[in-house]
Amino acid sequence: MLAIECQESRIDFRIRTRYLDYKAYSIEEALVMIEKACAEKQAISVGLLGNAAELMPQLVARAKQGGLRPDIVTDQTSAHDPLNGYLPEGWTLEQWQDKRVSDPQAVVKASRASMAKHVQAMLDFHAMGIPTVDYGNNIRQVAKEEGVLNAFDFPGFVPAYIRPLFCEGKGPFRWVALSGDPEDIYKTDAKLKELFPDNANLINWLDMARERIAFQGLPARICWLGLGERHIAGLAFNEMVRNGELKAPVVIGRDHLDTGSVASPNRETEAMKDGSDAVSDWPLLNALLNTAGGATWVSLHHGGGVGMGFSQHAGMVIVCDGTKEADARLSRVLWNDPATGVMRHADAGYQQAIDCAKRNDLNLPMV
Repeated sequence: MLAIECQESRIDFRIRTRYLDYKAYSIEEALVMIEKACAEKQAISVGLLGNAAELMPQLVARAKQGGLRPDIVTDQTSAHDPLNGYLPEGWTLEQWQDKRVSDPQAVVKASRASMAKHVQAMLDFHAMGIPTVDYGNNIRQVAKEEGVLNAFDFPGFVPAYIRPLFCEGKGPFRWVALSGDPEDIYKTDAKLKELFPDNANLINWLDMARERIAFQGLPARICWLGLGERHIAGLAFNEMVRNGELKAPVVIGRDHLDTGSVASPNRETEAMKDGSDAVSDWPLLNALLNTAGGATWVSLHHGGGVGMGFSQHAGMVIVCDGTKEADARLSRVLWNDPATGVMRHADAGYQQAIDCAKRNDLNLPMV
């Protein structure tokens, strides 16, 4: 995996936290590492120091000339914040940092032009038949506004890959060990393996996360669980707190990017089957259901990931404190929260969501 990053300190940090394996200062150096790893059938990640607006077109040119072709291309660019989130092409970090204060309009203008060039390179990869997806931080929208009229020719990653999971209420399920002891996370990892022994992807992920991902701050974990799974995990964690197996309570949350808690036409709800991409009733309903269910913390957010004016999200956190009262709250919240996603996609006409609703006895008038 090749990741282009313009700040060396961030590459170094990601190496320390094991998100990256190696650092490279040139395309040539990076590709030698990757070609060697491919020949040896080894999976590695390389952080390439540079600017994507400058390096992506070079990678396209190499691929067209018979050089290395990526298996997939994406971005993870803070395009929703052109002042602080994107280094303009040809600028040094020092120039960028200075101009963000002294001439912010010049930064925004140059950043947006660079994003357009970045997206054009992605379109070139797409035209070569290489799977290309927008991660969802609105770089296609910026490029379109800058004159790249076909910026949306390649899809976002949700309609390309994730929507079938959303149809079954599956999304990022997070928890944090308030004890601060990594052993509490390892014990919850083992509990999930015990609860879901047939979920090979989950077990593989938990093993790899323990080996390859360093904790930052309080020990935490994330995995993908769906309707019919999240409440089982939450109740099990609560029992572990109650019986002293865990040293302190556990806090459960999830990502903004989830199955039924967001309206974001350029990411989670892009290209919905019924055209309801921008209908924002669903995050509001999700927040109300989680509040009524007894979630510890419910929040409504505007602009998450794609920028102000482009999305609405509902957030949720619930505490496993070991009490019987928490059992009741966990049962409600960790059922209703993913069920909102099944409802949302069933209402949009996705047969997979309709089937999931029926399997789980959801009382949905629309199906």
